[in-house]
Amino acid sequence: MSGVRVCGLTKAFGPDRVLDGVDLDIANGEILAVLGPSGCGKTTVLRVIAGFLSPDSGAVRLDGTVVAGDGTSLPPQRRHVGYVPQEGALFPHLDVRGNILFGLPRRERTQQRLTEMLDLAELPADVASSYPHELSGGQQQRVALARALAPRPQVVLLDEPFSSLDASLRLSAGREVVRLLRAAGTTAVLVTHDQGEALSLADRVAVMREGRIVQVDAPADLYRNPVDVGVATFVGGATLLPATLRSGTAACALGDLAVNPRVQSSPDGQVTVLVRPEQVRLLPAGPSGPHADVKEVAFFGSYASVSLRLRDGVRVAARVPAVLVPVVGASVTLEVVGTVGVYR
Repeated sequence: MSGVRVCGLTKAFGPDRVLDGVDLDIANGEILAVLGPSGCGKTTVLRVIAGFLSPDSGAVRLDGTVVAGDGTSLPPQRRHVGYVPQEGALFPHLDVRGNILFGLPRRERTQQRLTEMLDLAELPADVASSYPHELSGGQQQRVALARALAPRPQVVLLDEPFSSLDASLRLSAGREVVRLLRAAGTTAVLVTHDQGEALSLADRVAVMREGRIVQVDAPADLYRNPVDVGVATFVGGATLLPATLRSGTAACALGDLAVNPRVQSSPDGQVTVLVRPEQVRLLPAGPSGPHADVKEVAFFGSYASVSLRLRDGVRVAARVPAVLVPVVGASVTLEVVGTVGVYR
């Protein structure tokens, strides 16, 4: 059974149509990331599911029960939904105990439930008397999630929950949150504009653009087989080149490239090919193959991003291991590994 089903959701604020027929189907226990740029409508989807906003049309079902649409509009407190806003939004005047137990009926605000949630969040018992300003950013996120999970919600909604954390903490905090969600077996919807966050944490990723869902896929499938050029460039680095498709091979400035099996049966003709930076291999300059000059190198520790210019002026991006970083100004031969995406 679907944990969350969103059908034909629309929402406008004045003349601005923020949601334009959004459909989502999220399985019980699944973690779905809704990924998109600022202003695409992803937070509005979350707020409609939570009950903070009413849709103009469409419906929301939680575990098969209609909570919005079809003449129904359950208030947030009756939807059994946990909500983690940006920055966690812990109550500064309450200690950890008060924050975690806040959303529970008074009779359920017990030491046993507090201990269960601290254990789930892998927080020591003595942290219960600490206040939010005394916790690290990662600890604050775990407390915020423990507060959302304490009432045993059907679904947890997370709105850019790691946006306030330093880059060094984002990944570790994200993994901790995912561990907590999986331990609790809770369905979750994570809204983010961070591609790495979505691809590394979620079971599936829904890419949103201008109020619509344009692709929903497992992270690896989304990255390898983006539905269009817009998705391709949003979820990772990309070099886009004009090419001629003939019999499953794309002829372009980088040579004759093998195309993705999904499009090998496409009609021959003019296309655009997508080459990911990690597919571009730098070899010593030789007598044949596409030649390029190294124009820029950006070093990131374990790898480097390299900007290259082909002899005809075309720019190509590559990502190479730290031990293979070239010198700016060097001449190299390029080789493309694997298959490439094709778009018309």
